[in-house]
Amino acid sequence: MVVDRRRGLLVRLALVTLAVVLAGGGVWLLTATSAPQAGPVTTEIPALQVQPAPVQPGAVAPQPVAETIPQATAGVDPLIAWANQVSAATGIPARALRSYGNAELVLRSTTPACRLSWATLAGIGRIESNHGQFAGAQLGADGRPSKPIIGVPLDGSVGVQHISDTDGGRYDGDATLDRAVGPMQFIPSTWAKWASDGNGDGRGDPQQIDDAALAAARYLCVGGRDMGSPSGWWAGVLSYNNSVPYGQKVFGLADSYAKQSQSRSR
Repeated sequence: MVVDRRRGLLVRLALVTLAVVLAGGGVWLLTATSAPQAGPVTTEIPALQVQPAPVQPGAVAPQPVAETIPQATAGVDPLIAWANQVSAATGIPARALRSYGNAELVLRSTTPACRLSWATLAGIGRIESNHGQFAGAQLGADGRPSKPIIGVPLDGSVGVQHISDTDGGRYDGDATLDRAVGPMQFIPSTWAKWASDGNGDGRGDPQQIDDAALAAARYLCVGGRDMGSPSGWWAGVLSYNNSVPYGQKVFGLADSYAKQSQSRSR
């Protein structure tokens, strides 16, 4: 995709402005796509394929990414070129990397003290949906999966919370129980609070990965959290999923992505 300088700059300026409004507690009037059909329960859980890193919670944060994601300039948006290069080094789909990188850029402008890295968002995205590729889905150029990503019903069975329906099936297609939705697996009630517009189309859609990644970034950075410190990083990730093995898996992925990204230029 070729993006001229004016469009690239205007889109990011709009995103920064929207994020500032959100951070200030403004009213967020976003609509979502029509309610999907709730899919069958699947045993394909991306997190099962990832081994926990041998680290203790709070002891250390993942390796920081040394390089800076480029800002928009004339010609092809450098975020796209960056995503293509990092994709080759990490195996993360370039379209997903663009969303993680864009979320970092927005939070760098609105909440710089948070020090959130795209690599941490990528680690969460890998665990939650294999970067939008859950159950055979593929991300389109518009950042939406080829089929809605809907998690298991939260019915209180072993290892699953019980959460009764909070959205009338609007996001998850289930009017009885809630299910996590989209590439970053937001519970509908959580999405209602953190809904974000990451692609500048005026809507907040948990299935659209730019929107979902920005919402996840804002969620992780809440309350002045410093995601660059060991204590802040672990507090943020465990607030996303209060499981030590989950945090260890995200740690290993984020650390690996950061190292792979740096090695590509050597």
